[in-house]
Amino acid sequence: MDTMTLWHITGWEFAALAVAALLVGFSKTAVSGANTVSLAIFAAVLPARASTGVLLPILIAGDVLAVLTYRRHAHWPTLWRLFPAVAAGVVFGTLFLVWADDGIVRTSIGAILLMMAGVTVWRRRTAEQEVEPDSVTSRAGRVKARSYGVLGGFTTMVANAGGPVMSMYLLSAGFRKLGFLGTSAFFFLIVNVSKVPFSAGLGLIDGSSLLLDAALVLFVVPGAFLGKWAVNRINQRLFEQLVIAATVVGGLQLLLR
Repeated sequence: MDTMTLWHITGWEFAALAVAALLVGFSKTAVSGANTVSLAIFAAVLPARASTGVLLPILIAGDVLAVLTYRRHAHWPTLWRLFPAVAAGVVFGTLFLVWADDGIVRTSIGAILLMMAGVTVWRRRTAEQEVEPDSVTSRAGRVKARSYGVLGGFTTMVANAGGPVMSMYLLSAGFRKLGFLGTSAFFFLIVNVSKVPFSAGLGLIDGSSLLLDAALVLFVVPGAFLGKWAVNRINQRLFEQLVIAATVVGGLQLLLR
């Protein structure tokens, strides 16, 4: 029995999943948050809960490529401040998945993404000057990091939708393009790998999901190269606008689906 028969998907549905996998690679090396479109495609083709388990290894493959591309640009003080709060969010998200149905999950994540986008746009329009990344060492910076960290851990666990939340945090913290991509690359590689035992324990990752992953993961590579080519041709302002737009689109998709 081949993979498509095992999952009861048509050729067109597999093609849609392949495009979604390519978009994962692109989002990891260019416009973080754009993979919310991938999330929507996977959830439309596959059962909603099962789609998160299939998507996770594909995201990890994209994270590895992003780390190899931007490893010199990570801001580790920011990462160390985020990880404890993210761990708490992942645990909370795991408990939430035990009882929440797909409708509650989609509505919750969509509302959070739209709220984060609105807050980020407001903060950037009212700020008098650009905030440096090392501002996370201030008290306000620590509170903000913890808040976004918990939200990021929660959203990435329940729907693999932590990218837009963390994108909003890194933009609000004043990260420039390469620092943004390098920091988010390491962040999501570490967080997504840590989610594997939780997802396997919930039955979201198994032999059949990994078989489908093996057929889709190759499409991540050309997407990553396309993103690397594109990011050098996108200026900072356009980059920020694309990230925010991708977040809004992803939030609306989750609310309206």
